[in-house]
Amino acid sequence: MPVYTCTTVESALSGAVKAALAAEISRIHSEINHVPSTYVNVVFPSLPADSVYTDGVPASPLLISGWVRNGHPEADTTRLATEIAAVATRVTAIPTDRVLVVFQSSPAHFAVEGGRVLPEPGEEAAWLAGK
Repeated sequence: MPVYTCTTVESALSGAVKAALAAEISRIHSEINHVPSTYVNVVFPSLPADSVYTDGVPASPLLISGWVRNGHPEADTTRLATEIAAVATRVTAIPTDRVLVVFQSSPAHFAVEGGRVLPEPGEEAAWLAGK
């Protein structure tokens, strides 16, 4: 259901670090939004060092953008962002001031996974049972 894109410069994260971060993001999302972690997608595009800038100069941030369905309580979404930011710093050793986590959202019915329109938040159990 959710998609997390963790963008960095090339060679910033090893395969082991990516795997650990993906596992932690999946765990956190699953716990907070009450969905199986098997539905959490995490991707790691990397860019050449001269393609990422902050304040007009080359930089090496970790930019995590996530898509979530509308309807989750705002406090939960804030908690999701803060916990993912904290785990990103812990797992990657990228300083807190170089990690950005931002969410975009849309109605569940704007997304299809496995050929099925996604359920509204809170209706996951029925959706999963209807596989």
